Amino acid sequence: MSELSNRVALVTGASRGIGKAIALALAKAGCAVAINYRQRGEEAAVVVEAIRQAGGRAGAIAADVSSAAAVQRMVDEAEDRLGPIDILVNNAGMAESRGLDDISEEDFDRALAVNLKSAFLCTQAVLPGMRARRWGRIVNISSIGARVGAGSVSVAYGAAKAGVEGLTRAYALRLAPEGVSVNAIAPGLIDTEMGAPLIAAGVGARIPVGRVGTGDDIAEAVLFLVADAFVTGQTLAVNGGALFT
Repeated sequence: MSELSNRVALVTGASRGIGKAIALALAKAGCAVAINYRQRGEEAAVVVEAIRQAGGRAGAIAADVSSAAAVQRMVDEAEDRLGPIDILVNNAGMAESRGLDDISEEDFDRALAVNLKSAFLCTQAVLPGMRARRWGRIVNISSIGARVGAGSVSVAYGAAKAGVEGLTRAYALRLAPEGVSVNAIAPGLIDTEMGAPLIAAGVGARIPVGRVGTGDDIAEAVLFLVADAFVTGQTLAVNGGALFT
């Protein structure tokens, strides 16, 4: 991880859950980390303080990553405070349970904006610098729901996460000659606020490795993808054997 020393990372949706674990892992590896959040400023501040207490550099930045203007302001502020962004982790997302008779056009649009459009906007905002320096790592957080249909959440969530994987491959193909890798991680059931209802329903008992995943499991996968420049355009399934792809 020596190559990550003095790199700057931006992690969206990093005030809690998977994003928090990723931010802490990148900071431990030597990165300065911009902690993006939308509403949970106090929780984001706790993540920043933990990184600073460990001797790292970090800053919390509020932004709705489904808005192009807000994303550009976020990237500008992150680079002013920490330096040029070398690593982007598109982790921000949402999952609202909606049945086929309940989901509305507004629900569908919001799910795509937060889970898919945000990855596009953030990637576009950091790419000029990465391409100029000919070094960059982009990791998009997808979901097992992209492959199994996310029946427990909504058709919009499953569609959005499948779109994230297509977006990943399209960017990877174009950016590989320029030193920028783009990969995705598809978590299975993880012990987070989003996964709590499924855990309460006992779904974790059916996972072959015998446990629910943790944010640290996903963070370790991010570190692998960031460290290995030869891996690009891939979706890494991290699901305890719940689905083989």
